[in-house]
Amino acid sequence: MSINYKKHFLLEIFMRYFWILLLTLMSISCHKTNTQITAIKGIDSKQYITVLGTAQDGGYPHIGCQKMCCENYYNGTNTKKSIVSLGLIDLKNNQKWLFDATPDMHTQLAELEQNHLKKETIIDGVFLTHAHIGHYTGLMYFGREALGKKDIPVYAMPKMRTYLRNNGPWSQLVKLKNIKLKSLQRDSTMLLSSNLKVTPFIVPHRDEFSETVGYKIQGNKKSALFIPDIDKWEKWENSIIKEVEKVDYAFVDATFLNQFEVKRAMSEVPHPFIEETINLFKNETLATKNKIIFIHFNHSNPALQENSDVRKEIEKLGFNFANEGQNYAL
Repeated sequence: MSINYKKHFLLEIFMRYFWILLLTLMSISCHKTNTQITAIKGIDSKQYITVLGTAQDGGYPHIGCQKMCCENYYNGTNTKKSIVSLGLIDLKNNQKWLFDATPDMHTQLAELEQNHLKKETIIDGVFLTHAHIGHYTGLMYFGREALGKKDIPVYAMPKMRTYLRNNGPWSQLVKLKNIKLKSLQRDSTMLLSSNLKVTPFIVPHRDEFSETVGYKIQGNKKSALFIPDIDKWEKWENSIIKEVEKVDYAFVDATFLNQFEVKRAMSEVPHPFIEETINLFKNETLATKNKIIFIHFNHSNPALQENSDVRKEIEKLGFNFANEGQNYAL
């Protein structure tokens, strides 16, 4: 074999294996990228959270609002926003749960059924946070005037259970066994399946009729906080920074952007302003900021509008916003 032929032969072998190696690496790279994207969207995950609503209790558009924020809905600039709720889907065990029963619950349950998991049981359980109108009044749809089914599990804290049993029309739901009240205790973890856990924890809020809780939702690989309502972070006995660091997603109260947003006394409706939360996390890592997903927006909050300059600037700082239809793998 001549020297030139040997060189040609070796070069051909080298190039062949080079391209095989290159294509293999490209395939691995694409596979990793796609896995990451599908995990975020929840498409390839058997267990995930889905966002069913993002607006504060009054919804969007808001009753009686004649300002530009709601005018933008009527002129077609912005779309309707459902009231804050999360769905929890477990395709492996063929189960689904709802966090909070909003006045939009009828369409939110339909969303779960049509686009996530369709089964004879409309829902395997509803977890309530507290007794403000956007968070429990959707239970009315379980009554004889609407669904009229039996023994739908409703998980609630002690004061919340007492309130539902002793006050109409909710007491009728209990009496007619449309709903079956299930006990929750603060900081006590409930196993939904072998690798799905839910833990309620008390947060400070205007507790006229019941206590208020947030939830920690733990899956096989990831976990989330859900705190749609709280008065102020500094009133909580826990550090929100430390709690966010422990999880992968943190859906947190973003009712108002700042104190100048509405004319009514903010002491009547205390919430952590988005600006306060941003300032609290300003010295934290980008990875920690990325975990925060703002949710529960008042109609007046410019950050509710998906294409607003305010939202874009906050996103540049590393924070995220909940949008209906988003899925988060657990």
